Amino acid sequence: MKIGIDAHSLEEHRTGVGRYLFNLLKYWSKENHKFILYFKNQIPKDISKKENFQKKLLKSRSNAWFEHVLLPKAAKKDKIDILFCPGYVAPIFFKGKIALTLHDIIYEARPGLYNWPSVFDRILLKKVSKISAKKAKIIFTCSEFSKKEIIKHYKIDSKKVFVVLLAGDIKKERKKISHIIKGKYIFYIGSIFKRRYIPEIVKAVSGYQFLIIGKNYINLNLNQKGIIHKEYVDEKYLGSLYANADLFIWLSEYEGFGLPPLEAMACGTPVITTKAGSLPETVGNAALFIENPRNIEEIRRKINMVLNNKELREKLIKKGFEQAKKFSWEKTAKETLKILYEK
Repeated sequence: MKIGIDAHSLEEHRTGVGRYLFNLLKYWSKENHKFILYFKNQIPKDISKKENFQKKLLKSRSNAWFEHVLLPKAAKKDKIDILFCPGYVAPIFFKGKIALTLHDIIYEARPGLYNWPSVFDRILLKKVSKISAKKAKIIFTCSEFSKKEIIKHYKIDSKKVFVVLLAGDIKKERKKISHIIKGKYIFYIGSIFKRRYIPEIVKAVSGYQFLIIGKNYINLNLNQKGIIHKEYVDEKYLGSLYANADLFIWLSEYEGFGLPPLEAMACGTPVITTKAGSLPETVGNAALFIENPRNIEEIRRKINMVLNNKELREKLIKKGFEQAKKFSWEKTAKETLKILYEK
Protein backbone atom coordinates (compact mmCIF):
# COMPACT_ATOMS: atom_id res chain seq x y z
CA MET A 1 0.00 0.00 0.00
CA LYS A 2 1.25 3.47 -0.90
CA ILE A 3 0.21 6.19 1.55
CA GLY A 4 0.76 9.87 0.82
CA ILE A 5 1.10 12.21 3.80
CA ASP A 6 0.72 15.96 4.09
CA ALA A 7 3.84 16.44 6.25
CA HIS A 8 4.21 20.23 6.29
CA SER A 9 3.21 20.36 9.99
CA LEU A 10 6.58 18.75 10.79
CA GLU A 11 8.44 21.82 9.56
CA GLU A 12 9.81 24.54 11.87
CA HIS A 13 8.31 24.83 15.39
CA ARG A 14 6.00 21.88 15.90
CA THR A 15 2.72 22.34 17.68
CA GLY A 16 0.02 19.74 18.32
CA VAL A 17 -0.54 18.49 14.75
CA GLY A 18 3.19 18.22 14.06
CA ARG A 19 3.86 16.31 17.26
CA TYR A 20 0.92 13.99 16.51
CA LEU A 21 2.26 13.17 13.03
CA PHE A 22 5.85 12.80 14.23
CA ASN A 23 4.80 10.18 16.79
CA LEU A 24 2.84 8.23 14.18
CA LEU A 25 5.83 8.23 11.84
CA LYS A 26 8.16 6.86 14.53
CA TYR A 27 6.19 3.62 14.45
CA TRP A 28 5.19 3.64 10.78
CA SER A 29 8.88 3.63 9.85
CA LYS A 30 8.91 0.00 11.05
CA GLU A 31 6.06 -1.06 8.75
CA ASN A 32 6.18 -2.61 5.28
CA HIS A 33 3.92 -0.05 3.64
CA LYS A 34 5.41 2.69 1.49
CA PHE A 35 4.92 6.29 2.66
CA ILE A 36 5.46 9.43 0.59
CA LEU A 37 5.89 12.51 2.77
CA TYR A 38 5.13 15.84 1.10
CA PHE A 39 6.83 18.93 2.57
CA LYS A 40 6.26 22.60 1.84
CA ASN A 41 9.57 24.41 2.47
CA GLN A 42 12.02 22.09 4.21
CA ILE A 43 12.58 18.46 5.14
CA PRO A 44 13.40 18.20 8.86
CA LYS A 45 16.52 16.26 9.76
CA ASP A 46 14.86 14.18 12.48
CA ILE A 47 12.51 12.31 10.13
CA SER A 48 13.31 8.61 9.76
CA LYS A 49 15.62 7.67 6.92
CA LYS A 50 14.09 4.20 6.54
CA GLU A 51 13.60 3.00 2.96
CA ASN A 52 9.82 2.92 3.26
CA PHE A 53 9.81 6.73 3.68
CA GLN A 54 10.13 8.77 0.50
CA LYS A 55 10.33 12.53 1.08
CA LYS A 56 9.38 15.16 -1.46
CA LEU A 57 9.81 18.94 -1.20
CA LEU A 58 7.12 20.83 -3.11
CA LYS A 59 8.39 24.36 -2.32
CA SER A 60 5.67 26.87 -1.62
CA ARG A 61 5.44 30.02 0.48
CA SER A 62 1.67 29.70 0.67
CA ASN A 63 -0.10 27.07 2.77
CA ALA A 64 -3.15 27.26 0.52
CA TRP A 65 -1.12 26.81 -2.68
CA PHE A 66 0.72 23.86 -1.15
CA GLU A 67 -2.45 22.26 0.23
CA HIS A 68 -4.83 22.68 -2.68
CA VAL A 69 -2.59 22.80 -5.77
CA LEU A 70 0.87 21.29 -5.30
CA LEU A 71 -0.09 18.50 -2.89
CA PRO A 72 -2.96 16.97 -4.93
CA LYS A 73 -0.92 17.30 -8.13
CA ALA A 74 2.02 15.40 -6.57
CA ALA A 75 -0.25 12.79 -4.98
CA LYS A 76 -1.95 12.12 -8.31
CA LYS A 77 1.38 11.81 -10.11
CA ASP A 78 2.68 9.35 -7.49
CA LYS A 79 -0.49 7.23 -7.77
CA ILE A 80 -0.95 6.95 -4.03
CA ASP A 81 -3.67 4.70 -2.63
CA ILE A 82 -4.75 7.18 0.04
CA LEU A 83 -3.75 10.69 1.11
CA PHE A 84 -3.45 11.18 4.88
CA CYS A 85 -4.02 14.78 6.02
CA PRO A 86 -3.34 15.06 9.77
CA GLY A 87 -4.43 18.64 10.40
CA TYR A 88 -8.06 19.72 9.84
CA VAL A 89 -8.02 20.34 6.07
CA ALA A 90 -7.39 18.39 2.87
CA PRO A 91 -7.03 19.33 -0.82
CA ILE A 92 -10.56 20.20 -1.85
CA PHE A 93 -10.02 19.34 -5.54
CA PHE A 94 -8.23 16.02 -5.02
CA LYS A 95 -10.11 13.15 -6.67
CA GLY A 96 -8.41 10.32 -4.79
CA LYS A 97 -9.12 8.73 -1.42
CA ILE A 98 -8.57 10.99 1.60
CA ALA A 99 -8.12 10.28 5.31
CA LEU A 100 -8.48 13.40 7.44
CA THR A 101 -7.76 14.03 11.11
CA LEU A 102 -10.00 16.47 12.93
CA HIS A 103 -8.59 16.92 16.43
CA ASP A 104 -11.57 19.13 17.25
CA ILE A 105 -13.92 21.48 15.40
CA ILE A 106 -14.08 24.36 17.87
CA TYR A 107 -14.09 26.81 14.93
CA GLU A 108 -17.42 25.29 13.85
CA ALA A 109 -18.97 24.26 17.18
CA ARG A 110 -17.88 27.24 19.31
CA PRO A 111 -16.54 29.92 16.93
CA GLY A 112 -16.67 32.55 19.67
CA LEU A 113 -13.97 30.67 21.58
CA TYR A 114 -11.64 30.34 18.59
CA ASN A 115 -8.79 32.81 18.05
CA TRP A 116 -9.22 33.85 14.43
CA PRO A 117 -6.09 35.27 12.76
CA SER A 118 -8.28 37.25 10.36
CA VAL A 119 -11.81 37.58 8.97
CA PHE A 120 -10.56 35.73 5.89
CA ASP A 121 -9.48 32.79 8.07
CA ARG A 122 -12.86 32.79 9.80
CA ILE A 123 -14.58 32.19 6.47
CA LEU A 124 -11.97 29.94 4.85
CA LEU A 125 -11.14 27.52 7.67
CA LYS A 126 -14.78 26.76 8.46
CA LYS A 127 -15.64 26.24 4.80
CA VAL A 128 -12.57 24.24 3.78
CA SER A 129 -12.62 22.03 6.86
CA LYS A 130 -16.27 21.14 6.28
CA ILE A 131 -15.67 20.41 2.58
CA SER A 132 -12.64 18.31 3.53
CA ALA A 133 -14.68 16.31 6.04
CA LYS A 134 -17.44 15.68 3.50
CA LYS A 135 -14.90 14.52 0.89
CA ALA A 136 -12.88 12.29 3.22
CA LYS A 137 -13.46 8.55 3.14
CA ILE A 138 -12.02 8.28 6.66
CA ILE A 139 -12.09 10.82 9.48
CA PHE A 140 -9.90 10.29 12.52
CA THR A 141 -10.56 12.08 15.76
CA CYS A 142 -9.15 11.69 19.25
CA SER A 143 -12.15 11.50 21.61
CA GLU A 144 -15.77 10.43 21.75
CA PHE A 145 -16.60 14.05 22.51
CA SER A 146 -15.03 15.22 19.24
CA LYS A 147 -16.71 12.43 17.28
CA LYS A 148 -20.13 13.58 18.53
CA GLU A 149 -19.29 17.19 17.64
CA ILE A 150 -18.21 16.24 14.10
CA ILE A 151 -21.35 14.19 13.48
CA LYS A 152 -23.58 16.89 14.97
CA HIS A 153 -22.16 19.93 13.18
CA TYR A 154 -21.05 18.38 9.87
CA LYS A 155 -23.97 15.95 9.48
CA ILE A 156 -21.55 13.17 8.62
CA ASP A 157 -22.18 9.42 8.65
CA SER A 158 -20.84 8.10 11.96
CA LYS A 159 -19.48 4.99 10.20
CA LYS A 160 -16.64 6.96 8.64
CA VAL A 161 -15.57 8.68 11.88
CA PHE A 162 -13.03 6.72 13.95
CA VAL A 163 -11.88 7.55 17.46
CA VAL A 164 -8.17 6.80 17.87
CA LEU A 165 -6.80 8.07 21.17
CA LEU A 166 -3.55 10.01 21.42
CA ALA A 167 -0.86 9.30 24.02
CA GLY A 168 1.24 10.95 26.71
CA ASP A 169 4.45 9.10 25.88
CA ILE A 170 7.23 11.63 26.21
CA LYS A 171 11.00 11.39 26.58
CA LYS A 172 11.76 11.63 30.27
CA GLU A 173 15.54 11.91 30.14
CA ARG A 174 16.82 14.61 32.45
CA LYS A 175 18.00 17.74 30.67
CA LYS A 176 19.31 20.86 32.34
CA ILE A 177 16.59 23.50 32.25
CA SER A 178 18.28 26.24 34.28
CA HIS A 179 18.50 28.39 31.12
CA ILE A 180 14.69 28.25 30.98
CA ILE A 181 13.71 28.43 34.64
CA LYS A 182 15.26 28.05 38.11
CA GLY A 183 13.59 27.09 41.37
CA LYS A 184 10.07 25.86 42.01
CA TYR A 185 7.34 26.55 39.48
CA ILE A 186 3.84 25.84 38.23
CA PHE A 187 3.70 24.87 34.54
CA TYR A 188 1.44 25.43 31.54
CA ILE A 189 2.22 24.57 27.93
CA GLY A 190 -0.03 25.31 24.98
CA SER A 191 -1.20 28.22 22.88
CA ILE A 192 -2.61 31.08 24.94
CA PHE A 193 -6.22 31.23 23.80
CA LYS A 194 -9.07 33.02 25.56
CA ARG A 195 -10.77 29.69 26.26
CA ARG A 196 -7.86 28.57 28.48
CA TYR A 197 -8.24 31.02 31.38
CA ILE A 198 -4.61 32.13 31.53
CA PRO A 199 -5.50 35.59 33.00
CA GLU A 200 -7.34 33.88 35.87
CA ILE A 201 -4.44 31.48 36.51
CA VAL A 202 -1.91 34.33 36.48
CA LYS A 203 -3.88 36.08 39.24
CA ALA A 204 -4.31 32.86 41.22
CA VAL A 205 -0.60 31.89 41.23
CA SER A 206 0.55 35.22 42.65
CA GLY A 207 3.66 34.64 44.78
CA TYR A 208 4.72 31.48 42.89
CA GLN A 209 6.72 31.14 39.68
CA PHE A 210 4.51 30.34 36.70
CA LEU A 211 6.16 29.04 33.53
CA ILE A 212 4.05 29.50 30.39
CA ILE A 213 5.17 28.05 27.08
CA GLY A 214 3.08 28.91 24.05
CA LYS A 215 2.22 31.68 21.64
CA ASN A 216 0.23 34.55 23.16
CA TYR A 217 -2.83 34.98 20.92
CA ILE A 218 -4.76 37.24 23.30
CA ASN A 219 -2.08 39.92 23.85
CA LEU A 220 -2.07 39.20 27.57
CA ASN A 221 0.47 41.19 29.57
CA LEU A 222 2.88 38.50 30.78
CA ASN A 223 5.62 40.92 31.80
CA GLN A 224 4.77 40.41 35.46
CA LYS A 225 6.69 39.36 38.54
CA GLY A 226 6.96 35.58 38.78
CA ILE A 227 5.74 34.95 35.22
CA ILE A 228 8.21 33.36 32.81
CA HIS A 229 6.90 33.20 29.25
CA LYS A 230 8.49 31.46 26.27
CA GLU A 231 6.75 31.09 22.92
CA TYR A 232 8.63 27.88 22.21
CA VAL A 233 11.21 25.52 23.71
CA ASP A 234 12.99 22.62 22.08
CA GLU A 235 11.06 19.36 22.54
CA LYS A 236 14.08 17.72 24.16
CA TYR A 237 13.47 19.81 27.29
CA LEU A 238 9.76 19.05 27.65
CA GLY A 239 10.15 15.88 29.73
CA SER A 240 12.31 17.69 32.27
CA LEU A 241 10.04 20.74 32.33
CA TYR A 242 7.03 18.56 33.09
CA ALA A 243 8.86 16.40 35.64
CA ASN A 244 10.39 19.31 37.56
CA ALA A 245 7.17 21.29 37.87
CA ASP A 246 5.39 21.28 41.24
CA LEU A 247 2.10 21.05 39.39
CA PHE A 248 0.68 21.35 35.89
CA ILE A 249 -2.41 23.47 35.32
CA TRP A 250 -4.59 23.36 32.21
CA LEU A 251 -7.99 25.03 32.41
CA SER A 252 -10.12 25.09 29.30
CA GLU A 253 -13.66 25.66 28.10
CA TYR A 254 -13.29 23.39 25.06
CA GLU A 255 -10.77 20.70 24.02
CA GLY A 256 -10.79 17.87 21.52
CA PHE A 257 -8.37 15.80 23.58
CA GLY A 258 -6.01 17.80 25.82
CA LEU A 259 -2.61 16.17 25.35
CA PRO A 260 -0.46 18.25 27.77
CA PRO A 261 -2.29 17.13 30.95
CA LEU A 262 -1.71 13.51 29.94
CA GLU A 263 1.98 14.20 29.23
CA ALA A 264 2.31 15.82 32.65
CA MET A 265 0.80 12.73 34.27
CA ALA A 266 3.21 10.49 32.39
CA CYS A 267 6.05 12.55 33.89
CA GLY A 268 4.79 12.23 37.46
CA THR A 269 3.40 15.75 37.85
CA PRO A 270 0.03 16.37 39.54
CA VAL A 271 -2.56 18.00 37.28
CA ILE A 272 -5.29 20.58 37.82
CA THR A 273 -7.81 20.90 35.00
CA THR A 274 -11.49 21.35 34.10
CA LYS A 275 -14.28 19.00 33.03
CA ALA A 276 -14.93 20.71 29.69
CA GLY A 277 -15.05 18.94 26.33
CA SER A 278 -12.94 15.80 26.12
CA LEU A 279 -10.85 16.41 29.24
CA PRO A 280 -12.71 13.93 31.49
CA GLU A 281 -12.00 11.22 28.85
CA THR A 282 -8.32 12.14 28.80
CA VAL A 283 -7.52 12.53 32.49
CA GLY A 284 -10.13 10.21 34.01
CA ASN A 285 -10.21 10.59 37.80
CA ALA A 286 -6.50 11.33 38.00
CA ALA A 287 -6.70 15.14 38.18
CA LEU A 288 -8.03 17.75 40.57
CA PHE A 289 -10.89 19.55 38.85
CA ILE A 290 -11.76 23.24 38.91
CA GLU A 291 -15.55 23.61 38.86
CA ASN A 292 -15.59 27.32 37.94
CA PRO A 293 -12.45 28.44 36.07
CA ARG A 294 -13.55 32.07 36.34
CA ASN A 295 -13.34 31.83 40.13
CA ILE A 296 -9.82 32.95 41.00
CA GLU A 297 -10.24 32.02 44.66
CA GLU A 298 -11.16 28.44 43.76
CA ILE A 299 -8.12 28.17 41.48
CA ARG A 300 -5.85 29.61 44.18
CA ARG A 301 -7.29 27.31 46.87
CA LYS A 302 -6.86 24.15 44.78
CA ILE A 303 -3.34 25.12 43.74
CA ASN A 304 -2.46 25.47 47.43
CA MET A 305 -4.08 22.10 48.15
CA VAL A 306 -1.86 20.35 45.59
CA LEU A 307 1.27 22.20 46.69
CA ASN A 308 0.80 21.68 50.43
CA ASN A 309 -1.19 18.46 50.91
CA LYS A 310 1.35 15.63 50.61
CA GLU A 311 -1.28 12.89 50.67
CA LEU A 312 -3.25 14.55 47.84
CA ARG A 313 -0.09 15.09 45.77
CA GLU A 314 0.95 11.46 46.07
CA LYS A 315 -2.55 10.29 45.20
CA LEU A 316 -2.69 12.47 42.07
CA ILE A 317 0.79 11.40 40.97
CA LYS A 318 -0.02 7.70 41.40
CA LYS A 319 -3.35 7.96 39.59
CA GLY A 320 -1.71 10.06 36.89
CA PHE A 321 0.86 7.38 36.14
CA GLU A 322 -1.92 4.78 35.95
CA GLN A 323 -4.01 6.95 33.62
CA ALA A 324 -1.09 7.74 31.29
CA LYS A 325 -0.27 4.03 30.93
CA LYS A 326 -3.65 3.46 29.27
CA PHE A 327 -2.41 5.39 26.22
CA SER A 328 0.55 4.78 23.90
CA TRP A 329 1.72 6.23 20.59
CA GLU A 330 2.51 2.73 19.37
CA LYS A 331 -1.13 1.77 19.84
CA THR A 332 -2.26 5.03 18.20
CA ALA A 333 -0.01 4.41 15.20
CA LYS A 334 -1.07 0.77 14.76
CA GLU A 335 -4.80 1.53 15.05
CA THR A 336 -4.53 4.42 12.58
CA LEU A 337 -2.60 2.37 10.04
CA LYS A 338 -5.00 -0.58 10.38
CA ILE A 339 -7.96 1.66 9.53
CA LEU A 340 -6.08 3.24 6.61
CA TYR A 341 -5.32 -0.22 5.26
CA GLU A 342 -8.71 -1.83 5.79
CA LYS A 343 -11.02 1.00 4.77
